[in-house]
Amino acid sequence: MESSRASEKKKLKRKEILEKKKAADQLLKAASAQIDHLTSFPSFCYFNKNGLCLCLESGSGDKLSNCTKQHIQKLLKANMMGPYGSEWAVEEKVKRREMVAPQARYIFVYWNANEMMDNAFTPLLGFLHFRFTLEEEIPVLYLYELQLDSSVQGKGLGKFLMQLVELIAQENRMGAVVLTVQKSNSLAMKFYISKLRYVVSSISPSRVDPLVGVEKNYEILCKTFDHEAKAILEDC
Repeated sequence: MESSRASEKKKLKRKEILEKKKAADQLLKAASAQIDHLTSFPSFCYFNKNGLCLCLESGSGDKLSNCTKQHIQKLLKANMMGPYGSEWAVEEKVKRREMVAPQARYIFVYWNANEMMDNAFTPLLGFLHFRFTLEEEIPVLYLYELQLDSSVQGKGLGKFLMQLVELIAQENRMGAVVLTVQKSNSLAMKFYISKLRYVVSSISPSRVDPLVGVEKNYEILCKTFDHEAKAILEDC
């Protein structure tokens, strides 16, 4: 009798795990299927503050023009070559592959053409690159990149874009926003932890194994939106 009960419990547990995984996969599939995540947040299509008149547009990795690719690479190099140091040559190749992946989702930032004297093409001023994925079986929005041109930094645009990221995550029922920051990028660490109240995740190397974490040059940060995500991604 006891063996039969134990077997039944195991079957129920397996069924519960499979159903949970199926539900998570459906959430990710639905979120990734959306072409334009800005349509749900019309107030975030423009940024008019601190002397900036900007517009935002959505995009995907498999539909980037050659010109956009070049501007993405330029921004990445300008902002990340310093923090990565000698590792940049290898990391740049990785980022080039990541940026054109079909699952890559983008929010691009440009000057608002309506506020300009002419409609001449202007370079990309910033972008978000994010994806919907699983971390420890929790559906999350993983922010791969938040990159801004130096001319628009320090004017509230970064915080504005992160608010949008969090809204997109919550609308799509993601358990958290997760991102990676180089330890040497002290300004970024301060921005995420002090200003936006992100925390070092339980999946970050420094928390998984402090001895190994010391050797790693990055931390994984997160902001969770429900109790399950908090228990898994924040608490050890």
